[in-house]
Amino acid sequence: MSHSPESVIKDLKSGKFAPVYFLEGEESYFIDYIVKLIEKNAIPEAERSFNQVVIYGKDSNMGQIIGEARGFPMMAERKLVVVKEAQFLADFGKEDSQKLLINYIQNPQPSTILVFGHKQKKLNGRTSLAKELKKLTVYVESKKIQDYKIPNWIQDYFNEIEHDIDPRAVQLLSDSIGNNLEVISNEIDKMIINFKEPTKVTVNHISQFVGINKDYNNFELIRAIGYKDVIKANKIANYFSQNPKAHPIIPLFSLLYNYFARVAKIQTSPNASDGELAGKLGVPPFAVKEYRSAARNYNLGKIIDVFSYLKEADMRLKGVDSVSMRDGEILRELLYKILH
Repeated sequence: MSHSPESVIKDLKSGKFAPVYFLEGEESYFIDYIVKLIEKNAIPEAERSFNQVVIYGKDSNMGQIIGEARGFPMMAERKLVVVKEAQFLADFGKEDSQKLLINYIQNPQPSTILVFGHKQKKLNGRTSLAKELKKLTVYVESKKIQDYKIPNWIQDYFNEIEHDIDPRAVQLLSDSIGNNLEVISNEIDKMIINFKEPTKVTVNHISQFVGINKDYNNFELIRAIGYKDVIKANKIANYFSQNPKAHPIIPLFSLLYNYFARVAKIQTSPNASDGELAGKLGVPPFAVKEYRSAARNYNLGKIIDVFSYLKEADMRLKGVDSVSMRDGEILRELLYKILH
């Protein structure tokens, strides 16, 4: 049956294993994390050389995989067969291969744990294989996490690695890196190497170890827009235009859209408390004050205009508009329209 990544991770950490796992979807992070948990915990280290088999999709076929899965463990309780990059299996789309897998999951080898990591793609849900996988295996669809959930995910990640992080540092990471969990976790891990004991990470740490300028970044630009700080907003825009590859504006458009969508929610919830708004907006409590300030600076009519400005800028960036403009010029024109 279908399971969430979080529920599967919880079961694996408590020592609960299933005969077959099928992990697929756009978000590679959860697929890799679940596979690593299984590899770490399913087979004792001393038994892995004989009882843990890793197969790569591009180098294998379904017959070989099922053959390995049907084999017995050597002087051990379990055998683990992990199929990585399963989306590259050349015969995955063939009827005979699909029947082989269906037959196996209908009667799996009790002493084997078989894991498929099928990244960036999804099987056609209407096929017999997909239906049987969802019914008979621990099936996980690893979806891209929604932007508003990223700050909580970052906080949970720090809790798991027994460090802490300041809420403003959370927002800086979230707004500057985006929603690619693999990139975020890699940046955090590289930073944490520098700490010899549990540390509360601050904006200065992010600036020092991740390389995000603490004064010139998407987070600070959006704050400046919210406060209608024209000088600061244009300083940051000019900084971005000096190195457009390091500061692409497409992710900024998405952040601005989400930001003004939240400001619009405040406009439609004038009597809500700070606590209620924090939950409704999906932001930490400290940020509510800033959103309230933005709501005083931008009425609902202006916010609707901002959405149209963002659409226009996005079209220009994609070359749909006949006017030829550089990224920096598009951003400065967008800021002028928003701020005036």
